[in-house]
Amino acid sequence: MKYLLGTDIGTSGTKTVLMNTDGELIAQDLQEYDVLTPRPLWAEQWPDVWYRGAIDSIRNTVAKAGVPAADIKGIAISGLYGGSGIPLDENMEPVRPCMIWMDRRADEETRWVLDTIGEERLLRITQNGADPYYGYTKILWMKNHEPENWARTRLFLPPNDYVIYKMTGEVAIDYSSAGNIGGIFDMTTRTWSKELMDDMGIPTSMMPQRIVESTDIVGGLKPDIAAELGLEPGMPVIASGIDCGAANIGLGVFEPGVYAAAIGTSMCAALISDKPVKGRGLIVWPYLYDAKRLSYNFAGGNTAGAIVKWFRDTLCQWEKEEQRRGGPSVYDQLNEAAEQVPAGSEGLVVLPYFMGERSPVWDSDAKGTIVGLSLTHTKAHLYRAFLEAVAYSLRDAMEATASDLGDHILLAGGVTKSKLWRQIFADVTGYPVVCPKEDVEANMGDVMLAGIGTGLLTYEQTKRWQVLDKPVKPTVDGHKRYSRYFAVYKSVYEHLKGDMKELSELR
Repeated sequence: MKYLLGTDIGTSGTKTVLMNTDGELIAQDLQEYDVLTPRPLWAEQWPDVWYRGAIDSIRNTVAKAGVPAADIKGIAISGLYGGSGIPLDENMEPVRPCMIWMDRRADEETRWVLDTIGEERLLRITQNGADPYYGYTKILWMKNHEPENWARTRLFLPPNDYVIYKMTGEVAIDYSSAGNIGGIFDMTTRTWSKELMDDMGIPTSMMPQRIVESTDIVGGLKPDIAAELGLEPGMPVIASGIDCGAANIGLGVFEPGVYAAAIGTSMCAALISDKPVKGRGLIVWPYLYDAKRLSYNFAGGNTAGAIVKWFRDTLCQWEKEEQRRGGPSVYDQLNEAAEQVPAGSEGLVVLPYFMGERSPVWDSDAKGTIVGLSLTHTKAHLYRAFLEAVAYSLRDAMEATASDLGDHILLAGGVTKSKLWRQIFADVTGYPVVCPKEDVEANMGDVMLAGIGTGLLTYEQTKRWQVLDKPVKPTVDGHKRYSRYFAVYKSVYEHLKGDMKELSELR
């Protein structure tokens, strides 16, 4: 039996799994960490946090598995969207923390791009617009506001590609990570746009010149790294790519026409296509499989699982104490209570815009909002309303895609652990929801990509892996009720967005 590793570097933790070539999960390990938020709407992480998370999770997984190192034949490493990428100096040392996808500081740079480059030209070349979400606006922010750091920077590398460099000594970037930087990547030629980079004053030398498919072997493990991990020197390291795309691969999506939502800290709800999707403000980048042909067209919330984690950490000290005393987990306690609350949380609507909002709202000033509170509402009502808010955000993304989404949607991420949340997603969207059997989607995608990259697996073999559970079907009454609440959800934002902007200025 041969084995493969899959490592996913996430915003709040790095997880590694080891599977055999029959698709059986053998061992896994998770290393958690936090995001730095030194100012409102800023979000940064030091890359060594990601690197140590990867090293520790891989080493622990290999140790737990107890299989011969010689039988582990490869690893693929996916990662969060690293925004600007990690600015590295001439010695390949980090210059400053990486401004990740969640960071929305580059408002002035966004306006400059729209005034100078123009949205029409930007969309024609990159198929993406201008917003603080995109990495190229963050790069411009650093150029404008931190000239000393800018002068020291020689290269920008995304999180997974940085970890791969540290493990192999090879510099490369996968197509999905390159495309997700936005306004400096030409989606027609699938390479850097020299004309846009020249106009923005970003040297092409600051971007990796080796662009690879997510199934390509970037290099082999260096001997010292292999010894630390308990693996063989020279073991192939495969590129993989953006984590939400890897999650789609883990759901078995290798062809166009499938709609899937990967919901972790944020939400990426995407249609895979081989033709441009005429959606409303979608984010577009090359897919992790057949990257020169297929595109990942997504909308989705800036804060999805993040707001539920915020709820737990901010409002649930009693439940945490119960868990510490050996009781059920905090989430199990909250879900059990929320199941007793009717759909719609008896008149509560939450806007999940806790860090502004990206596609399709595109508003850095958007605020997290709770509407409808009364003295009859309890913590259970509030919690259910938070779950419903993420489902409303998914429906908004689906409607923005403006395409045929098929007869069901795939749903991946930690949300799939909650039976209640799965039913809420089905009822809010009106679509049957199909989830994976194991909560290892991005990691499983990494394993599949590693198998294809090393030649141990074919696309047809991975298709036979039984990764999906039975559909969760929407109820007629639930969908009807939630459709009325969804209309209020949309209306609340339209009525309050002016006030939200005023609050940003007051802050």
